[in-house]
Amino acid sequence: MENNIAVGLDIGTTKIVAMIGRKNEYGKVEILGIGKSKSLGVHRGVVNNITQTIQSIQLAVQEAETAAGTKIEGVTVGIAGQHIRSLQHSDYITRANSELVIDEEDIDRLINQVHKLVMLPGEEIIHVLPQEYKVDGQAEIKEPIGMYGGRLEANFHVVVGQVSSIRNVGRCIQSAGLNLEGVTLEPLASSNAVLSQEEKEAGVALIDIGGGTTDLAIFRDGIIRHTAVIPFGGNVITEDIKEGCSIIEKQAELLKIKFGSAWPGENKDNEIVSIPGLRGREPKEITLKNLSKIIHARVVEIVEQVYVEIKNYGHEEQKKKLIAGIVLTGGGAQLKHLKQLVEYITGMDTRVGFPNEHLAGNSDDEITSPLFATAVGLVMDGLKRNERKKAEVVEEESDVLEEETEETTEEIETKPPVKERRSFLDKLTERVKDFLDNAE
Repeated sequence: MENNIAVGLDIGTTKIVAMIGRKNEYGKVEILGIGKSKSLGVHRGVVNNITQTIQSIQLAVQEAETAAGTKIEGVTVGIAGQHIRSLQHSDYITRANSELVIDEEDIDRLINQVHKLVMLPGEEIIHVLPQEYKVDGQAEIKEPIGMYGGRLEANFHVVVGQVSSIRNVGRCIQSAGLNLEGVTLEPLASSNAVLSQEEKEAGVALIDIGGGTTDLAIFRDGIIRHTAVIPFGGNVITEDIKEGCSIIEKQAELLKIKFGSAWPGENKDNEIVSIPGLRGREPKEITLKNLSKIIHARVVEIVEQVYVEIKNYGHEEQKKKLIAGIVLTGGGAQLKHLKQLVEYITGMDTRVGFPNEHLAGNSDDEITSPLFATAVGLVMDGLKRNERKKAEVVEEESDVLEEETEETTEEIETKPPVKERRSFLDKLTERVKDFLDNAE
């Protein structure tokens, strides 16, 4: 596999998507191939049947390989699911020598301290995201590196998930004959694909409505402030239609996509859809008004749960106001009149987010659908990771060169190497890899 290519693998409850992409000369992401398969063995974002999930992954990967004409070796995968929760935590360290300026190591020490938090059994910290720092009690510091101070404290947004679920995902990928190159939180991936930098600065809530779960990510001042996973998605709507109209799931899904609306007032009483009955039975007649009432009831429930999370973040405070409102994405965002309903419930500006923010201009319409927001975000994440790796290789080579030249001229002052802080996800990826290697 070429170095400048990355593969995103979105393991969802309804579908598994493998997407191959690379950066073009304008720095935009060009999608070379996409493969999708029906997801069997995943429930509410959590793998519950390893064998079926492996088969679905292989199908999606083969389709993407055929489309792109290239072989897939490593993938960047997203983590979501009902086991993800987040909490706010503040912590501090006292520095031994306040005469020296604060450096990367102090921040790493502080972050590592947060990792020692006691979690529920089976839970592990996935992400530690610093919000803002305080140095000697001086608050609202965005970047403390280079400052003087004895006590360094910070507020953190800590994302927690179940280790076993994450390991199962790793297991599926490995058994499907792929390398696990990176692990990312799905709400983060979707937001990279859909949101503009201005929105993240102004304050925005991204709601990603998937099949099994609805993910929420809130940004303000360019920093992620809150994440949550709500264990409902488009599938419960289909389920309700199936129960409410006594029809089979396939028909319910089609009804939802073709005629569904989140706003019952839109439909006239005399609009009727006829559905073929099961073998030898009469066809069923369903009024669109009833259909949209069923959908409306469930969507209101989902949106209200998300709104509770937005309130928990505290968006009513002046300092935490979300000026850019709400962005809806994911397959569920394609439901008719959903935007109006969300605006009505939350009173916040709403738009539907398409993942075309960073895609090359000639991308297929299919790819820029909200359905593929997470997959596009994962590809972007993989490309970033490749660039970092390249930079590290270059740095190592230059270090070797430096050492060789130092031997000849020892008088040259040595500069301390600038080490880039590794994101916790890189460490998590390594831990999952180690676990898999040792588990054989």
